[in-house]
Amino acid sequence: MSTVHMKINGKPVEIEAGQNILAAAKKANINIPTLCYHPDLPAWAACGLCVVKQENSPKLLRACAAPVQENLSIITHDAELYKIRKTVIEMILSTHPNECLTCARNGTCELQRFAAEFGVRQQPYEQRIVNLPKDESTTSLVLDPSKCIKCGRCVQVCQQQQGVYALEFIGRGDQTLMSPAASLPLNDSPCIKCGQCSAHCPVGAIYEKDETQDLICAINDPHKHVVVQIAPAVRVALGEAFNLPAGTITTGKIYAALRSLGVDKVFDTNFSADLTIMEEGSELVQRLTTGHGAIPQITSCCPAWTDYMEKYYSDMIPHFSSAKSPMMMQGAITKTYYAEKAKIDPATIFSAAIMPCTAKKWEIGRDDNMQASGFNDVDLVLTTREFSRLIKASGIDFLALEDEMADSPIGAYTGAGTIFGNTGGVMEAALRTAYKLITGEELEDVNVTAVRGMEGVRSGEIDIKGTKLKVAIAHGMANVSTLLEEIREAKREGKDAPYHFIEVMACRGGCVSGGGQPYASTDDIRAQRIAGMYNDDERSTIRCSHQNPEIKQIYEEYLGEPLSKKSHHLLHTTYTERPIYKR
Repeated sequence: MSTVHMKINGKPVEIEAGQNILAAAKKANINIPTLCYHPDLPAWAACGLCVVKQENSPKLLRACAAPVQENLSIITHDAELYKIRKTVIEMILSTHPNECLTCARNGTCELQRFAAEFGVRQQPYEQRIVNLPKDESTTSLVLDPSKCIKCGRCVQVCQQQQGVYALEFIGRGDQTLMSPAASLPLNDSPCIKCGQCSAHCPVGAIYEKDETQDLICAINDPHKHVVVQIAPAVRVALGEAFNLPAGTITTGKIYAALRSLGVDKVFDTNFSADLTIMEEGSELVQRLTTGHGAIPQITSCCPAWTDYMEKYYSDMIPHFSSAKSPMMMQGAITKTYYAEKAKIDPATIFSAAIMPCTAKKWEIGRDDNMQASGFNDVDLVLTTREFSRLIKASGIDFLALEDEMADSPIGAYTGAGTIFGNTGGVMEAALRTAYKLITGEELEDVNVTAVRGMEGVRSGEIDIKGTKLKVAIAHGMANVSTLLEEIREAKREGKDAPYHFIEVMACRGGCVSGGGQPYASTDDIRAQRIAGMYNDDERSTIRCSHQNPEIKQIYEEYLGEPLSKKSHHLLHTTYTERPIYKR
């Protein structure tokens, strides 16, 4: 890659050709304000906040979209640029409601931050607020179009990174809206509830439904036995809300915080991730060795991906693992196995989950399979963001908490359960156990680095003592079609499937940057969170799911064996074709 030599505020900068001025300024340790730009998405220069000057030229450039050039000299900050940027902010505010105190993004809003930084204390322009109703049609997300600043991030991430096309531009000029086609309710659109629109929105125009009060009410109800599970990815992201570096492992403090809130039992979704591997791994081996079941087998842990598959690729249902997600397995086991051992009436158990994902709010009511215990297996889902707010509102000094342990018998987990939260992690965890199931031997080096990485689509061949297993991994929903079209093409031509096992995660990087994680996820942040997960894996004394003593115990005492009749009832599900647009 060739190098470009240029100047930023008189300072020489060398940067790879093809980069934008924004990147060059960052390399020179200069921050240029942006609202419409996000490093995940193609720049399209909508807001005008990032304007810079080209020295000795009257031209103003938008730094997010202007490419670097040899000998280019740029001025990023002066009195005139300050005035222009402040004017842009004031103009955006003239069409934005003054509801900061009651807004879901209060304190994390990018527009609010810039208004403070630029000292906006008065509104020089006439207010032109369009009063539009909120869309609360889904169980996961709320759209508040009156707060939309028309940055376009939600449309870009929905269409280009996720390939869902649930949101689009409707109207022109001041009347432009970001909305489902034909202004349908979001729940009637192709939306898969992944929440990437809310994660990328800079303001409070899209946010998760807040259900923290429901958990508080359950905790305060003396007739309820409140049990909470936490997902793998939560432990490496929650600390960011308390000014810890991304990737900091806070598992023990999370357990302590939940007990401080008054929760009766604290379990860990990592346990049921190990359980998922036992079921899903056994299912894969069965398909490979008996010919019973379609190849490739595709993972089914991500509810947004499940929803997408049922809408866009229902012909792939035979390839889907029937194993439920770890969260739903944990919920079913909580209200059956745990209830029996603890001698608690399952009707009194309130089962909550802390998840990195907004689609998990939808998953708990997905269909009747989510009531395998005879009750709602999971009653409530809070995102990582909701949980962080609840901790703060409850006066808990999170950083001062002493680490605690999860409760037994469904709280112990292995390193394999931890890495479920990042792209490639489910695959790696499954391969560690599949090796044992196929060969009868333990894998000597459990670090299956061939499946790690951040490429949107990765494929390879794993040698299990002579058994060649062709695997593929996709993350970011728009990348999935590449793999699925390969499978379709092979079927049409009567060829063997190009893969045996495929892992899919809806969000870029996997659950570490799910729609309910702390805001401002970038590839740098994702890398730190993923590193935290592998760190947690490496420091685990047990790193393979089949070696988890509590997993062995639950099969011996309750389930019998993987894929047994009881495990199928509690831990497996079915799929059905769903219309892309509801009528």
